[in-house]
Amino acid sequence: MSETTLNSELLEHEEKKSLASREFGFWVYLMTDAVIFALLFASYVVLSKNSAAGPTSKDLFDLGHTAGETALLLLSSLTFGLATIAMTADRAGRVVQWLFVTLILGLGFLAMEMLEFHGMIAQGAGPGTSGFLSAFFTLVGTHGLHVAFGAIGICVMIGQVMVKGLTLPVRSRLVRLGLFWHFLDIVWIGIFSVVYLPGVM
Repeated sequence: MSETTLNSELLEHEEKKSLASREFGFWVYLMTDAVIFALLFASYVVLSKNSAAGPTSKDLFDLGHTAGETALLLLSSLTFGLATIAMTADRAGRVVQWLFVTLILGLGFLAMEMLEFHGMIAQGAGPGTSGFLSAFFTLVGTHGLHVAFGAIGICVMIGQVMVKGLTLPVRSRLVRLGLFWHFLDIVWIGIFSVVYLPGVM
């Protein structure tokens, strides 16, 4: 075995070790994020009935609008999964296409959420109106902020796939971003089930 081959194998081994430690660090981050959302859910449940004689969830929530947001986010999770499948098949062009579709769906979700927030504030139901609305805007807004950061991450990954190709580090980053995106879907299902559905019943 030549010295060049040996050095190449050592570098590849070190790169895999580095990626493994980053993946572990990402899982730690995801668990801490889950704890933060659990606390926000608990705060909302405690404060959800404290409307301070102001508008209640039945006055404000539009289940049809929320169903549209849910459909966009769930579809974006599907398209991200298709991007991951394309990655395993070494089809960089398809990866970029599916990531772009995911980005459009994510931005559509954010646009609908901003419309919802704007409409509520226009009705005098801002986050400072009551404990219920403070908890609502904090929980849903934190999730929306995560989606916005995820959308930025998708833009970065589109650029990396186009410039660098499907190298081992790019694949690792794409898998981690996919886990983050799917995690946000799970959190949104929780929001839909804990916040919106009981709020209109």
